[in-house]
Amino acid sequence: MAEANHTAVRELTSRLVSGDTRALARAVSLVENAAPEAAAILSACFPHAGRALRIGITGAPGAGKSTLVDRLVQRFREAGRTVGVVAVDPSSPFTGGAILGDRIRLQHAAEIKTADPGLYIRSMATRGALGGLASTTADVVQVIEASGKDIVLIETVGVGQDEIDIVRLADITVVVLVPGMGDDVQSLKAGILEIADLFVINKSDREGADRVERELRALQSLAGAHGDWIPPILHTVATTGEGLEALDAAIAQRSAWLQETDGLTSESHESPKGNRLFTRRQAFWREHITAMLQRALLREVRRHGLHAESLDAAAERAASGEKNPYQFVPQLVEQTFASSSAPVTSLDHLGIAVTSIAAARELYEALGLTVAHEEIIEHEQVRVAMISAGGSRLELLEPLVPESPVGRFLAHRGPGLHHIALQVHDIAAALSALKARGVRLISEEVQTGAGGHLYFFVHPSSAGGVLLEICQDQGKK
Repeated sequence: MAEANHTAVRELTSRLVSGDTRALARAVSLVENAAPEAAAILSACFPHAGRALRIGITGAPGAGKSTLVDRLVQRFREAGRTVGVVAVDPSSPFTGGAILGDRIRLQHAAEIKTADPGLYIRSMATRGALGGLASTTADVVQVIEASGKDIVLIETVGVGQDEIDIVRLADITVVVLVPGMGDDVQSLKAGILEIADLFVINKSDREGADRVERELRALQSLAGAHGDWIPPILHTVATTGEGLEALDAAIAQRSAWLQETDGLTSESHESPKGNRLFTRRQAFWREHITAMLQRALLREVRRHGLHAESLDAAAERAASGEKNPYQFVPQLVEQTFASSSAPVTSLDHLGIAVTSIAAARELYEALGLTVAHEEIIEHEQVRVAMISAGGSRLELLEPLVPESPVGRFLAHRGPGLHHIALQVHDIAAALSALKARGVRLISEEVQTGAGGHLYFFVHPSSAGGVLLEICQDQGKK
């Protein structure tokens, strides 16, 4: 099954990279929904990503961002450049999906999309994520880039002052304002001023456009050092296309500035070390890798006991004062790292099926080995003798009745190696992890065996044809 999934991902990625729009749409859906194949798809796409110019379009609701994106798509396609669009919409309170308002407003782009393989548009729901982007937006952008798009336009949800995540993902961030919305310029004081590479005063045919520009310039003059780039302030009327030529030119100028130090032209978006684009991408990957680590660590903690039910129970006990979360959380983290750092501590023993322990032990005693103990395991209907052998052990298994598991093994295969046993630090975590991966087990529960050790068996079909025992000595956890 795993090999089949690997082959399917490889085929899907191959079609995607070659420009197959259906494959691209399928891959984006899998990544956006965090499907089991998502990590493999992103890994396969990574070598083909990173070459597109990422342009973020942000601003308050009603600023005309979608219409502006629509016009930019027209200009880029007329210039022969392939384009991907990610429009992040609010989540539907009923389905959790995107409300799709942005896609409706991308009128011209939507009309030509089906007939134009050089254009791909995707609406995404925030699904509760803050900062203007959905949690998987960056991953979706990677997949679209791998399909060979020259430019990826990312339109944020338009949440106002919290909308700053775009600066981490985009190479160029365009902040869109409109006259007559008094909170717009005030919101810049809360952080948007720092993220803008370009300011666009859209709907500038309205009264008050010049006043917005004056306020922006006043804020820029108070901002202190600007470095080598002062964000230009542009006027547009997106509905008519007025000012789009100047915006296109400003984007090209900013793109060239990002690569200026290595003398690259704006037609190339490779990122050699040392230029400004590389520095910006490096900052993005630092943030994104940190987020990936956080998600991976949370998955690991959940795998080691923090299930939804146990989290609810812990929250209930914390609310009632019965459980101190400031003690519980560090303990859970310590348990996670202790059990995950060395899940298998050693080869515990080899189980050998024999017709007679008395006859078999003579050989091992002749070799200088001694039987540590011998006992009967009633529920397995087997007599067991443990023989120490260096740092490991041999377990001789003699059936008490022909119908026992070991008796059936002897009848079918004859005397010989019955199983291999691995010692683990946390048998409950090991059982949970194997169940989560769909490993076939002989028993779904941990049992008690010889010497009081805990154990369960993995079916040979999941262990390379060998019966595998996972065990833990009592008191070693």
